[in-house]
Amino acid sequence: MTMKKIAVIAFGMFLFILPTKAQTLESQYGLDSANTILNASLYTEYWKQKNYEEALPSWRYVFLNAPAFQLNTYIRGEDIIEFMIQKTKKKEYVDTLMMVFDRRLQYMGKRSREGYVLGKKGMAQVKYSNGDINMLKAGFDNLMRSYELEGEGTPAQLIHATFEVGCGLVQQNQLSQEEFINLYMKFSDFADKRLASGEKGCDNFAVCKSALDAIFFESGYADCNTLAGLLNQKYEANKDSLSVLKEISSILRRRECTDLPLYATVAEKIYQQEPSADAAYSLAMMFFSKQDIAKFEQYLKEAIDKSDDPKAKADYNYKLAQVYLSKKNYPSAKKYALDALKTNPNMGDAYITIGLAYAVSSNDYEGDEFDKRTVFWAAVDKFVKAKQVDPSVAGKANEYIERYSPHFPTKDEAFFRDITAGKSVKVGGWINETTTARFRD
Repeated sequence: MTMKKIAVIAFGMFLFILPTKAQTLESQYGLDSANTILNASLYTEYWKQKNYEEALPSWRYVFLNAPAFQLNTYIRGEDIIEFMIQKTKKKEYVDTLMMVFDRRLQYMGKRSREGYVLGKKGMAQVKYSNGDINMLKAGFDNLMRSYELEGEGTPAQLIHATFEVGCGLVQQNQLSQEEFINLYMKFSDFADKRLASGEKGCDNFAVCKSALDAIFFESGYADCNTLAGLLNQKYEANKDSLSVLKEISSILRRRECTDLPLYATVAEKIYQQEPSADAAYSLAMMFFSKQDIAKFEQYLKEAIDKSDDPKAKADYNYKLAQVYLSKKNYPSAKKYALDALKTNPNMGDAYITIGLAYAVSSNDYEGDEFDKRTVFWAAVDKFVKAKQVDPSVAGKANEYIERYSPHFPTKDEAFFRDITAGKSVKVGGWINETTTARFRD
């Protein structure tokens, strides 16, 4: 059946339901209901076939003469006009696309979320700005308005895109450094909350969060000196605001600026107002930057005791394990690494810490040279386990395996102990592991 026949049939069917009252542009069928129905049928069939160029004239008639006819005029119109933009590269079609969004809100406001439509318009403005700074700024403003209106429903893609545009604007002096940093803190906190919600689609915010961090820390506006200047002003204006203090503490921690005087001041004020696990951790990191290890241990242990967040608890225990490893307190390093694994069984770095504690303490193990070499079996077991549970540490784990495997006993040494390859061997003391015999030759 030809397109014209389809249109004639559709036209005949709708003759029976045409309105009889006076028609205006704002009427559902526009100024000429018969032509509206005819052209809508024509462009719809072309649209279904993805023949967007042929759909354009009929669609344009409905768009201009019956804007209140259907929501599909705007949904399908986006496809048609996007195609024409790509084909012709003409700015006139970009302007038409902007009209599609504006008229959708004007005539279909009750059937369209304003935040959703503004988000689509903002994305299009950014995409087709082509060096036009005013269009780019307008796109950014619409994206921000979309975020404000959509709230928790804002998709990760829009958050990422908005921040990327913000980074471009600050580099062109169209956004202040303070506004850019505040935007990062706002979006980073939003991504954290959405990720923690466990709701459908929340995993997208893990990727979004990584992108936000990468953009921010590579922007050139996130060095400690710059942050100190801007955040000092923010602190002076909000000394008693717990939420602002937490924002400042969070961003300084992420940027590893914990040796700044501002960080110490903020950490102490947060702890005074709310001695929570996170506040205790902030103080711990402040004392660590000052190399006050005793105070660091004190507050980090407090953070561990108070934390209800399994991931945070694992991170706190791991940091404490690392400190004990550096202090050559190997049994304690193992203890806190194991505690980290209780709440995060897939923390490969914790297994690596245990393996290193074993390996570097081998000379202190009781027994002869052969006994000391068996410790490396237990150490390598942990490195192997690390990459099994956490592929991201595989490179590091393999390096340690290559470094310490040559310290295994030889077959000849094992022969006099009646130990053969594959036999279970107990490594005693604080290590207290059962491992499997294998040899370096």
